[in-house]
Amino acid sequence: MFDAVRNNKKIVQVFLLLITLPFAFWGVDSYVKNAGGEGDLASVGGTPIKAAEFQQALQEQQERMRAAMGANFNPAMMNTPEARKAVLDNLVNQRLLALDASKMRLSVSDQRVRETIAGIQAFQENGQFSLPRYEAALTAQGMSQAVFESRLRKDLALQQVLGAVAEGVMVSGTSAERVYAVQLEERTVSEVRLAAPQYASAVKLADGAAKAFYEANRKRFELPAQLRAEYIVLSQEGVASQLVVSDADTRKEYDAHPERFRQGEERRASHILIQADKGASETVLKAAREKIDGLLKQVKANPADFAKLAKENSQDPGSAEKGGDLGFFARGAMVKPFEDSAFSLAKEGEISDVVQSDFGFHIIRLTGVKGEKVRPFDEVKAEIAAELKRTESAKKFAELVEGFTNTVYEQADSLKPAADKFKLQTQTSEWIGREGKVQQPLNNEKLIAALFSDDAVKNKRNTDAVEVGKGLLVSARVVEFKPAAIRPFDEVKADIEKSLTTAEAVKLAEKDGQAKLAGLNKGDALELSWSASQVMQRADRGLPAEVGRAVFRAPSAKLPAYTGVQIPGAGFVIFRIEKVSRPAVNEADPRFKAIKQQYARVLAEQDFGAYVASLRKRYEVKVNAAALEVPKDK
Repeated sequence: MFDAVRNNKKIVQVFLLLITLPFAFWGVDSYVKNAGGEGDLASVGGTPIKAAEFQQALQEQQERMRAAMGANFNPAMMNTPEARKAVLDNLVNQRLLALDASKMRLSVSDQRVRETIAGIQAFQENGQFSLPRYEAALTAQGMSQAVFESRLRKDLALQQVLGAVAEGVMVSGTSAERVYAVQLEERTVSEVRLAAPQYASAVKLADGAAKAFYEANRKRFELPAQLRAEYIVLSQEGVASQLVVSDADTRKEYDAHPERFRQGEERRASHILIQADKGASETVLKAAREKIDGLLKQVKANPADFAKLAKENSQDPGSAEKGGDLGFFARGAMVKPFEDSAFSLAKEGEISDVVQSDFGFHIIRLTGVKGEKVRPFDEVKAEIAAELKRTESAKKFAELVEGFTNTVYEQADSLKPAADKFKLQTQTSEWIGREGKVQQPLNNEKLIAALFSDDAVKNKRNTDAVEVGKGLLVSARVVEFKPAAIRPFDEVKADIEKSLTTAEAVKLAEKDGQAKLAGLNKGDALELSWSASQVMQRADRGLPAEVGRAVFRAPSAKLPAYTGVQIPGAGFVIFRIEKVSRPAVNEADPRFKAIKQQYARVLAEQDFGAYVASLRKRYEVKVNAAALEVPKDK
């Protein structure tokens, strides 16, 4: 594919992020299927969203967050009504978009599907589409080409819907300039800090204040229940590690499916592109055609200048830098007119006539040919072995799941029978609570809930086998338990007194700061120790939000101007604004471009919100709010 074609519209990408589409590669049409299970959480246009579908989406979101946050991820983050509602809203939005796409009878051409598949990195080898890799990837997922391409077609149809909304996003130059000037406004300030410790000596706590606070806030001093657990893990990965795939097995697979390892003819080409959509006006098409015709004359006259002319004139940015070089590609990777022309050229160095595609006008130069070949066995042996191991381990794991589940349940007084039967190592956890960081693989809300249940804590029974990830089952057993307890008053008295003193000192600092600020604004001459001047910028990410609001909202018609802000838990700060300046607008400034893009994103989100709101009116949406409540046992 052309480098210029590989890039999706930025605004469309924003929309895709907003709705958190779960069908980016695998499971493309999960949003149009009703999963099994009882209970409907919502309905869209009369079509229900089942509880099982919601739980799957919730789990997928949890896995995405775990991957993004790593050790900082806490499963409890998803166990709130707000988080559950956000997941359901995404499901509703996805269903609304799918309904609208269906009603609009949007179609996606076979060529568009082929181009998209060719651009998926998982299907590429050395930067080029590989049919064997494509087939192998689908086989590993248990998916046929027909099913995958059908699902992908639905995904692309939704992108058309989003693209139509994106086309309406416009950012005027005047608006962008105004935002640019405001965002990059600079204020030169100095400050006086009235820190709480300066006022601590003036604080006198009343007798019994600490005790009264303790009694009124006993919950604050509670040590939560904790436990240590032993556990065993049945994993597909562990099953796979015990499997051995012989050369004979890989050879048998290779011989049985020779078509999988056949590589069609590939060609390498360079091109010069002058962009012009087929739907453009006659004037635009004529101008583009005249330009490409002129370039063709130059190329025909001096073929050696092709790369130079591509660098100077081609409107495909990615390939232009490389003299128009597109690398090697097979059939199906390029739009059809381009492909037909490239594969019709007879010998290396031959130059095509002008070729028109959906993207404009091209001049193509053939620079290399790789004939059709079958990848040798030694080259693909490791790939086949990995695939066979993956397939066999999945089958074996599925066979073991039922036995593992039954064993930990039927012999619930110990994990040893299951560990011995399935040759698993028994491991012991650190102290863990219901909330907070929990070591893997125990950091699963369902497993944690099971461990803290009465059956596990009081009766010392194994938990059920819990799926904590794809191909990962865990059963655990409590070996030691500490119930929740209130820390004694004498143990926390000093901390309480320190906290109360600091709180009162903060109040004194704020009171004094407000009085001094009022005096400065009246024109009083106060003896204050001002800091050295510093320049603050509204867009400075390191600027505390409360400081930024105070400094940049302060009137600046008369300087110096004064404002102040309470720093939570620390005291009060008075700012003296000495100078205000706004930059001249420079459209070449990368910051201007970034602000314009940011502003466009804000407008896009607003437009998308309005679009989704209109869909909610067009298609009846019902939500079972009660079903979103967090289960009481979690």
